[in-house]
Amino acid sequence: MMPLLEIQNLKRHYSINSSAGLFGRRQTLYAVDGINLRLQTGRTLGLVGESGCGKSTTAKLVLGHIPATAGNILFNGQPVLATRTRAWRAMRPEMQMVYQNPASALDRRLTILDQVIEPLSIHHSKDQKNHHEQARDMMQAVGLQAHLYHRFPHELSGGQQQRVVLARALVLRPKLLVCDEPISALDVSIQAQVINLLSDLKAEMKLTMLFISHDLKVIRHICDEVAVLYLGKIVESGPVDAVFNQPSHPYTQALMSAVGSTAFSDKHRARVILQGEPPNPVDVPSGCSFHPRCALASAQCRTETPVLAGLTQTHLVACHLRDTPHSFPTP
Repeated sequence: MMPLLEIQNLKRHYSINSSAGLFGRRQTLYAVDGINLRLQTGRTLGLVGESGCGKSTTAKLVLGHIPATAGNILFNGQPVLATRTRAWRAMRPEMQMVYQNPASALDRRLTILDQVIEPLSIHHSKDQKNHHEQARDMMQAVGLQAHLYHRFPHELSGGQQQRVVLARALVLRPKLLVCDEPISALDVSIQAQVINLLSDLKAEMKLTMLFISHDLKVIRHICDEVAVLYLGKIVESGPVDAVFNQPSHPYTQALMSAVGSTAFSDKHRARVILQGEPPNPVDVPSGCSFHPRCALASAQCRTETPVLAGLTQTHLVACHLRDTPHSFPTP
């Protein structure tokens, strides 16, 4: 079956000055460095990793917001290009995004009803008479009551604002919804409501989602598959249960150990403290990019880059130790 979204050897590099001034040396920042992913219709793929690992850049590339340095992105078999062509515009209603901060994603000058109507006016201008009805139906579906429709964003709570963002993204009935940390700016009590809402909408609308989050408990709850990114590369990917029950890359094991939840098995609760900060993406270490922080690194890890290969047909790991049972030593 052809996937709804396919990413092939995707790269996004930036040329930057290593220092300020006229004579600053040009260097390359490897934001996304050769990732491959496939997402089937109706499935949810989670992207996890530390800040700066390339999650949000991947989302922008998928939506065609920024051009790729190399590689291909196929949506329904058609290439996604960051060019304002007729084909690009025709693809826009089918791919929508939910942003991290709902307050900054909304226009403070427009009522929330007008903001939900706006995408319909842009993409379906010939059907103006039904726009109000479609917008109201979607706002009701995300749990916004009628007395809120003519309020402005600053008159709503954070959770209500994020529901408006969801309604605006879903009113076009997209095939793909990209969620970039959609709950991180919300209170903990509201986060659960939004996640449950997304789960319900996923089932009702048969949504396909690319879901970015730092919260592994949320990823386990809402996603079918997960990909772990480190310095712009995927180090482990596969079905959520397979990866979370048997994390096989040392970096994934460290992430699992930081989660204080009974949703994760006992053997991953021993806390792993990684040494140092993630390396500079301008100066990526040779070999395995994780080796400066890995207590299990060998000489091979320092010189030879591991390839993403299968523990099983669906569970892939980029680690020289993948065929050998391993875990961090207990402190």
